[in-house]
Amino acid sequence: MSTAIINISSLVTNDPSLGEGPLGLIQDAAVVIDGDRIAWIGETSKAPATDNAVDAEGRAGLPGFVDSHSHLVFAGDRTAEFNARMSGRSYSAGGIRTTVAATRAATDEELEANLVRYLREALRQGTTTLETKSGYGLTTHDEARALRIAAAHTDEVTYLGAHIVAPEFADDPEAYVALVTGEMLDACAPHARWVDVFCERGAFDGDQARAVLEAGRKRGLTPRVHANQLGHGPGVQLAVEVGAASADHCTHLTDADVDALASGDTVATLLPGAEFSTRAQWPNARRLLDAGATVALSTDCNPGSSFTSSMPFCIALAVRDMGMTPDEAVRAATAGGAAALRRTDIGRLTPGARADLALLDAPSHVHLAYRPGVPLVSAVWRQGVRAL
Repeated sequence: MSTAIINISSLVTNDPSLGEGPLGLIQDAAVVIDGDRIAWIGETSKAPATDNAVDAEGRAGLPGFVDSHSHLVFAGDRTAEFNARMSGRSYSAGGIRTTVAATRAATDEELEANLVRYLREALRQGTTTLETKSGYGLTTHDEARALRIAAAHTDEVTYLGAHIVAPEFADDPEAYVALVTGEMLDACAPHARWVDVFCERGAFDGDQARAVLEAGRKRGLTPRVHANQLGHGPGVQLAVEVGAASADHCTHLTDADVDALASGDTVATLLPGAEFSTRAQWPNARRLLDAGATVALSTDCNPGSSFTSSMPFCIALAVRDMGMTPDEAVRAATAGGAAALRRTDIGRLTPGARADLALLDAPSHVHLAYRPGVPLVSAVWRQGVRAL
């Protein structure tokens, strides 16, 4: 069955050959879906006949958001930590241990119910592709079950045994690195596509991070890196050197870091929800974009430092506080996220791409930043099926 969505006021395609500017904007547009793919894109007046038609009634359309960084397999609550932070306490990586204890104590059913809850929450806000990580178990059993649960709901699953050093190994971090790169990796690799490491003070240094990434790559996992969130460090340079798909956070960058990102294939994934929640320095997206780096926006949804699943919220923050234009932020939240996942079938609306798109209760994508906090997503199609 084919379906035409017609009378779209302004459609973001992310293909300049189809429309105006870098976003490939088409006015008074139509999209034809056949199965799970886009079959045709163009002006409504030129749309071919289809089995069904949906009238967008002047709403704007854009690709489904691609959230390429989240931590959704967890249990417990860190409200007290957030409250304390908003009362003046600074953020550090150690708060993760609170979630580790709660996650270990949870049943598989509780972890899966929590994951599904936040996936549905993200879908209601236009997210049609979502990467998520392990990292709150830190034992072989708990990391493997987290990935197994996640893999039942998304193809984009990341092994993050190297989130922090497990409490049991506090006095012997090298032994924990050996576990992460050995027995734990063996159990987790079959369930994951990616390997990640938190390369930061209080977590893993450059040498430890390199060992984790190289071990994962030998098992067929592609690297990603939590890099330069809390301060200057080796994370970004390491990410580029090992060919990581993304360096995530990128809050504290030297000129050499920016040059490395601009000259390589590693995407700079910015996570403004973390800076919002921790009152930290904002990443300088303008600096990266002007240098020619590819930038993605993601939520970093996690219970400690960025408890939001809203890509529209992150777009608004990026425009308001990170130097991005609305066009750049929307592209980063769609095509940028796809690049960070090394995907060409999502993050764009072109013939042959996966039929993932959202309609906004607004005439333009600019309203995502213009009307922050307003639930503008009115309809979502994922893999050709209307999901909202």
